[in-house]
Amino acid sequence: MRQIDCEQIIAAVKTLCINANCLLPGDVRKSLCAARETEPSEVGRSILGDLVDNYRLADQERLPICQDTGMAVLFVELGQDVHITGGYLEDALNEGVRRGYVDGLLRLSVVADPIRRGNTNDNTPAVIHLRIVPGDQLKITVAPKGFGSENMSVLKMFKPAATVEQIEDFIVSAVETAGSNPCPPIVLGVGLGGTSEQVMELAKRALLRKVGSRHADPFYADMEARLLEKINRLGIGPQGLGGGTTALAVHIETAPTHIAGLPCGLNMSCHVLRHAETIL
Repeated sequence: MRQIDCEQIIAAVKTLCINANCLLPGDVRKSLCAARETEPSEVGRSILGDLVDNYRLADQERLPICQDTGMAVLFVELGQDVHITGGYLEDALNEGVRRGYVDGLLRLSVVADPIRRGNTNDNTPAVIHLRIVPGDQLKITVAPKGFGSENMSVLKMFKPAATVEQIEDFIVSAVETAGSNPCPPIVLGVGLGGTSEQVMELAKRALLRKVGSRHADPFYADMEARLLEKINRLGIGPQGLGGGTTALAVHIETAPTHIAGLPCGLNMSCHVLRHAETIL
């Protein structure tokens, strides 16, 4: 049994929160640069150039890439041979978020109650997705989620007789309705299967994949490619001002489901697809 102290977890999460907000992952950088080269619209190319300049400046100055530094979403994989010492795992994760956002001078956007509001003043509590996995390591991924894009999330419970064409039409229509709101070019996470709550988590997990990577199943890989082509034909373009780069990628994740259902969940990321991970 391997022991990991809570102070290690707190320090790791603090660093991840700051890095995720200030350093755009390499795959996202490459995608934005590549899109700038292929974008047919002059306005679109100019906007993509501004987005590239922005993430580069954020990197150089250690400043947030976007003023909305998001709600902290943590994906945690805890090895079953790990014993947490010095406190409770959930408390340590939230303390790491607290220190990351307060000490890192990141915007504090979390309210304590959905209706009565009231800022918590430290961006906690975080949203924590925990999985118990084999081994003696602890993997933590911090994925801050801004709400310009989060507000465009959609859930639809299809009947099992729904066709692939109907599902794709729904997905493309949802992106068209979202328009400029999620700050395109987006990366679109699609969840299929499971239950209503599971499918939305699948959609968000899909955003953690390398941008443009294809599903291991050729059936869904082809679906991802078709959806990306259809979405980019909408003409929404960078920041909604027209062009051929509405989405950088479409990622689909699936799960077994009930014979009577076919859940479909969508989670969009803006062009600032933020996440940082570490393994303890």
